[in-house]
Amino acid sequence: MKIGKLAQMAAATVAGAITLPASAHADTPQLFLSPSGDIVCGVGTGNDGKSSATCEVRDFTWTLPQQCNMGSSNEFNLTQGNAPEPRCHTDTNFVPGLPTLPYGQTRSAGPITCDSETSGVTCTDSGTGHFFQVSRESYQLG
Repeated sequence: MKIGKLAQMAAATVAGAITLPASAHADTPQLFLSPSGDIVCGVGTGNDGKSSATCEVRDFTWTLPQQCNMGSSNEFNLTQGNAPEPRCHTDTNFVPGLPTLPYGQTRSAGPITCDSETSGVTCTDSGTGHFFQVSRESYQLG
């Protein structure tokens, strides 16, 4: 799922229910903030039937994983069946009114599950074992 699409869907979700055309198969992404408010994530299934998770970290102390021509690479994506990757982006998913996912809780779409932990947010593809973990202090891709 593209982050811009997640941001649009987040705004629509906050404003009210989203109505998808009958031909669309995408699930409305489950958007949430970490309890610290420094991480925003979206988990959902795209029109291609693949699940994915994207998390953006607002305030971080680590070095960005890649240089971007425009924007920042403080966002990470995990798509079903693929290795996680940092992403360059110029928009944000931090929009008012998103729900907080308490520590110890999860959100899932297909084989992708994101766990809210005191150490950060970890999103894992149970089909491959690929994951990313993000926090204010660090990020890890596996």
